[in-house]
This record gives sequence, structure tokens and C-alpha cells, in this order.
Amino acid sequence: MPNDINSYRLTSLEEPPEEYLAQIMREAAEDAEKENQAATQKYFEELQQNILKSKEQWKTTNPS
Repeated sequence: MPNDINSYRLTSLEEPPEEYLAQIMREAAEDAEKENQAATQKYFEELQQNILKSKEQWKTTNPS
């Protein structure tokens, strides 16, 4: 059995150790969380930009 997860290759010939599976799942969850945070931040930034555009459009079509 390999000593390091980076040298381990999943094959159909042997089951990976539980520690490797746990590490893979942990890393996948961390990556997903980072991607989710980035997507959420991008969404709210775009939402804010759209709000500002709508306000500007309202001002030009409805002058006081």
C-alpha cells in the first residue's frame, strides 16, 4: 500500500484505505465550499451592479 495519498491511484484491483477516502472527501468539500463562496460573492456583486444600472435608468426616464 502506498505511503502517500498523492502516489495512490484508484483502480478496480484494490480498495483505497479509509484514511484516503476521508481525505479525498474532505478536500472535495473544501473545494466545493470555496467555489460556492466565490459564486455567491459574484452573484451579489452582479446584483448590486444591476441595481445601480436600474437606478440610473430610472433617473433618466423619470427626471424630477
